[in-house]
Amino acid sequence: MKKITKQLLESAGGKAGDSKKDWIKVGMSTCGIAAGAQKVYDILTQEIKRRGLDIEVKKTGCLGACYVEPLVEVCLKGVPRVVYGNVDEKTAMGIIDKHICSKRIMNDHVILR
Repeated sequence: MKKITKQLLESAGGKAGDSKKDWIKVGMSTCGIAAGAQKVYDILTQEIKRRGLDIEVKKTGCLGACYVEPLVEVCLKGVPRVVYGNVDEKTAMGIIDKHICSKRIMNDHVILR
């Protein structure tokens, strides 16, 4: 698990707080798309737009943990940077409600903190 954790951090792009703007990345590699990442991406972008939240939703490639796809990484000021795994529609909405709006981590889906 340590090796996967290190790979995820490196492919995710660094440390918490190294971005000036809040963002969400959705793993959109072949395995992510096959697991439902496009639907998760669509839900996140639509809901963020609907709520008028100032957070960018990005697509990214493989994060190295295909067995827990779809993967969603969240970088939000004031909250540790987190990668969530096995994200479905309900979890995507929870990420917005709990992590983005309430600044609380959803521990039951965290694969990397």
